[in-house]
Amino acid sequence: MNETHQRDPDDAVRAWRALADTSVLLDGFHAIKHALRFKATIPAALTSDTAAVLALADELAPDVRGALETLLVEIPDGTLRHLVPRLHPTGVAALAVRPSRTANLEALARMPRSAPVVVLDDPRNLGNAGAVIRLAAGFGATGVVTTGTLDPWHPTVVRGGAGLHFATAVERMDVEELPPGQVYALDAEGVDIRGLKLPDDAVLAFGSERSGLSARLRDRADHLVSLPMRPQVSSYNLATSVGMTLFHWSAGRPPGTEA
Repeated sequence: MNETHQRDPDDAVRAWRALADTSVLLDGFHAIKHALRFKATIPAALTSDTAAVLALADELAPDVRGALETLLVEIPDGTLRHLVPRLHPTGVAALAVRPSRTANLEALARMPRSAPVVVLDDPRNLGNAGAVIRLAAGFGATGVVTTGTLDPWHPTVVRGGAGLHFATAVERMDVEELPPGQVYALDAEGVDIRGLKLPDDAVLAFGSERSGLSARLRDRADHLVSLPMRPQVSSYNLATSVGMTLFHWSAGRPPGTEA
């Protein structure tokens, strides 16, 4: 008999409520899929339609189907939506254990590095932060650091990152604590990036959507770098800027090289 049907729904709901305040919310199939692929510890996963979720796994991610089937507990839809008010259209949610700050800091500080660290200087938009983490994971960046007050593990950020927080090191730090490496800060007054080769151990820093680089980050920078931009265009979206910069870095590596 499938373990999905053996687990008691009431016990699952009680466990969820006990874990919710200290766990990372994975809202939706894609976030859970990526978290499983990158070995996240997931103590709870709920849905109101087990067959539909497993059908999605069969279609989109057969590699995690078995693990997902073991985790899932089916509960009434109303209960699920009470526990997860902004439930993803795929109708499934899970709770995961957040990686320890110590482990993230160790990964970010380790030298030599084979891929850059991305720094978001006092970002304000949760969706942008999530999109950046998704990009960083896709390019194989060592990690994403945020300064300021935004929590990079906020549920909206995790949703925007599609669960790929578990594919890279994600942490909040002060400017003075940034990982080692030459800091290349993106700024309109900087040197055109097209004339530069970014090193693998670079720290790539991006200012906030509202005010750009802080004075502290600008003072910390070893290099100011600019992206090509048509005159009279004010700026790019934060995630777009990160994607362009990481692509420029990756374009200098031999095809097929992974970080």
